[in-house]
Amino acid sequence: MTINARSTWAGYVTGVTDAQKAQAFAAPVPSSGAWEPSTGGVFLHHRGNRSFSPGSEEDCKKDVAEVFAHDVTGDYADIQYNFFVCPHGIVYEGRGYERGEANFGAYITVDGVSLGRNTAFYSICGLLRSWDQPTDAMLRSIRDLIAHLRGEAPASRRAGRRILPHSAGYDTECPGNLTPYATNGSPIDPAVSWDEGTLMDMNVFAAQKWVNTRYDGVAPGYVRVLETGRTGWATVLSLTQALQHELGISPTVQSFGPATMRAVQDHPLRPDTETDPSIITIYNYALWCKGYYATDPPYIWDTRSRDSFQALIGHMGLTGVVITNALWARIARALLTMDQFRLVPGGDAATQAIQQHLNKRYVAQRAIPAMNLVPCDGYYSREVQKGLMMAIQYELGIGLNDINGYFGPGTQSGLRTRGAGTLTGDFRLLFRAACFFNSPTYDNGRQVPYSSQDIYTDTQTATHTSWLRTFQSFSQIPVTGTNDYTTWAQLLISAGDTEREATGCDCITEITLERGRLLMQNGYRIVGRYLDEHLPPSDPDYLGKALKPGELQNIFAAGLRMFPIFQYNGTQLANFTYDKGYDQGRKADEKARAFGLPPGACIYFAVDYDALDTEITSNVVPYFRGVRTALEQLGGRYQFGVYGSRNVCSRVSAEAGARWSFVSGMSWGFSGNLGYPLPANWSLNQIREYAFQPGWGLDRNVWRQGGDPGVSSVVSP
Repeated sequence: MTINARSTWAGYVTGVTDAQKAQAFAAPVPSSGAWEPSTGGVFLHHRGNRSFSPGSEEDCKKDVAEVFAHDVTGDYADIQYNFFVCPHGIVYEGRGYERGEANFGAYITVDGVSLGRNTAFYSICGLLRSWDQPTDAMLRSIRDLIAHLRGEAPASRRAGRRILPHSAGYDTECPGNLTPYATNGSPIDPAVSWDEGTLMDMNVFAAQKWVNTRYDGVAPGYVRVLETGRTGWATVLSLTQALQHELGISPTVQSFGPATMRAVQDHPLRPDTETDPSIITIYNYALWCKGYYATDPPYIWDTRSRDSFQALIGHMGLTGVVITNALWARIARALLTMDQFRLVPGGDAATQAIQQHLNKRYVAQRAIPAMNLVPCDGYYSREVQKGLMMAIQYELGIGLNDINGYFGPGTQSGLRTRGAGTLTGDFRLLFRAACFFNSPTYDNGRQVPYSSQDIYTDTQTATHTSWLRTFQSFSQIPVTGTNDYTTWAQLLISAGDTEREATGCDCITEITLERGRLLMQNGYRIVGRYLDEHLPPSDPDYLGKALKPGELQNIFAAGLRMFPIFQYNGTQLANFTYDKGYDQGRKADEKARAFGLPPGACIYFAVDYDALDTEITSNVVPYFRGVRTALEQLGGRYQFGVYGSRNVCSRVSAEAGARWSFVSGMSWGFSGNLGYPLPANWSLNQIREYAFQPGWGLDRNVWRQGGDPGVSSVVSP
């Protein structure tokens, strides 16, 4: 990084003697006091409540010069601060590596150790006023400066690991809006990753400080939230615990469960009439955490909070609805979650309209007891899927108290009868909403979107029927163009109709010639088997699942084809790194060659757990890139595929280049299977696990026509 020398601002110094002006251009004046920055770290400061407009770099240089003039005409031999960082991300030398005097006070106790505020800490001043927000450029440069002080400063002047705000142990509001960043673990700490654009919200920061100060050690069970200034589940759950405490629940828990619902429902006051300042504060801070403006000070509920609350009600789809006590409890719960109700970037307006319809008709007007308000952010998700399922159960005539959002026997029976008949009104809307949520489908690789105009049309349009037939064909279910049970199931759960025809299977059991012939007799045409097992036979968890010598010949002799699977402990996030993908790709290539698999065979690498979207980004995609690199370096003899949830398969195929997808459809409760359509390159869909014979379990797979052909012969190892 570049630290601009004193000479870059010294020429702007005014109002001092010639000797003092010369000092501005000279080397910093060493302090006579002790200087041991390795024992402490850095303090962050700001410029305070003053007139300063950093419109250009010249303005910033003048401001540093003004600090120098103030200090040397006062009680100091030189400028107090060690370094300055301006909003443009430029770093200026002040006292440099010499001890400064800007931290004031004598000592501070950190982690049980008493440290001199000036003898153990650098002072870094951000050129911003009390009300200014730091820029990304400023924050990034502060981070780089801290990294420099920790690792590149002269050996005797290197900074310790602590990052503190000037206000730590000292009565000042400094460093203002830099305060939430002035802590270890924030984006300016070089020890953690930098998230571009993660500017903090001072109102969220205030909420975190308030809830910790008021309830830590007071509300039984309360869990402190990190004071980061960034919203998230930890913050809203701490506010939930605060509300529980104020409503008399003890101990408090990090969940807005039935007890909290009852307590809110039984509390007679809403935000407009609430008299308890603590409860009002909780609601105001919840609005801030959700991205809405609220009143300042937060213990008052005025027109600003009322307007934001009404906007939230509208975004939920509840405009004009009478808010009963039961509905108010659900609104309060939604307020204290991270669910979004405004259309978010990338969200779809037609999806949001469906979400709002679910809230208005089924939560507000029909008051389904088990149903909470679904997000209205324009994204199909697990919570929206649950809401859609409950709405369908209502239209099927299932009793209010029996509606649970589970695709169980009662729902299946209803869809086979009433659901497969003529649909009108809201029931038809729900079927078409399910079509829309499964869009796009594919026709010979071409995306076919569902027309949002058909969602609210009460006629059998040609566009609806055409899309439905394309979806049925792509999903490899009977092409009827109607709302039959198999189509309902395929729209609602990733396994679809588990009794439908399926010609593929996979298992951990050796396929002997007799077993292979039995599979053929029962309609199976391809079987998945494992190339290896990561555990030794001596391990108590050893399954003996790998292919056995001669087994492939038995499979082919029985008339079956085979597709190879590779899984080394794919049930844990820790297994998925680039290096492990690279190593396992090489091992899979070695095993495939040893078994004589022919060139072009596709090996499926398994992600056998519910990988979250963030984990797919951080670990799963890099793992498959490692697999790809290994296979390419070994000559590209084999292709690779991916086994996992719909989301895993789609993302790995798009971002790492998997040739085919083997979808874990029977795990239909996985978040990665809820709200995601079948991947375009699906070849196998695992729909049911069952005991084919005593001691011989099979996973039943739909094998797509025109998909991966698998392997039907071997070549010399």
